Amino acid sequence: MSKTWFITGASKGFGREWAEAALGRGDSVAGTARNPDDVRDLEEQYPETFLGLRLDVTDHDADTAAVRRAAEHFGSLDVVVNNAGFGHFGMVEELTEDEVRAQLETNFFGALWATQAALPIMREQGSGHIVQVSSIGGISAFPTVGAYHASKWALEGLSQSLSQEVADFGIHVTLVEPGGFSTDWSGPSSKRSAELDAYDDVREAASKRPSAADPGKPEATRSAILAVVDADEPPLRVFFGKAPLGIAERDYESRLATWREWQPVAEQAHGS
Repeated sequence: MSKTWFITGASKGFGREWAEAALGRGDSVAGTARNPDDVRDLEEQYPETFLGLRLDVTDHDADTAAVRRAAEHFGSLDVVVNNAGFGHFGMVEELTEDEVRAQLETNFFGALWATQAALPIMREQGSGHIVQVSSIGGISAFPTVGAYHASKWALEGLSQSLSQEVADFGIHVTLVEPGGFSTDWSGPSSKRSAELDAYDDVREAASKRPSAADPGKPEATRSAILAVVDADEPPLRVFFGKAPLGIAERDYESRLATWREWQPVAEQAHGS
């Protein structure tokens, strides 16, 4: 049975790959972009099943209107993919207030507004799937991208709570957590803070992270996302790429070891 998708940031990267994957198998897709011309070719290729929508996800009212229009146009709303986002590079000391707010407005609030708009529709249907594009950076953290991590860690917590709140309505929630991929996330799409010389060595070390040497292929995620949305019981969290599992294992083993070491202090703090 075909599905109806709403995908933010459908003009490039994962959003584009997943829109094409869904359309290619006969699903319907409402795809958003800041510039509708960037998805005009999809409208021409799939005039009956693709709806291109202009959207800046930081605009709360526009998010609500776009989601409603998609549902009205296609008659249902099965999968909402909150993909629109960007990476901001800057040491925590280098970040300006405007930079951090812009990062959160797009990566976190944009996903929240679209999710809130979709939930009444999905509750009435008694079904639906919210797919949040997070990152390995949503459960771990590295130097130079603190603001980005803040946005994705916030999305992770919000979405885990959401999954428990909407399960009885037949609505699933999945956090897709990619590792490094050959997209322009760290290129033209990214933003950068003014650099302080004091952090040059940290920046140099960060640029040599192993994941940068073997990025994943975005086109390979097409079959992966279809497997996730077609699952009878989709996962709350799923990694995309080879590297994230090893990163998570090392990170969580370290956390558990530290928590256990300091458990006597934790119990001391509890009181008798």
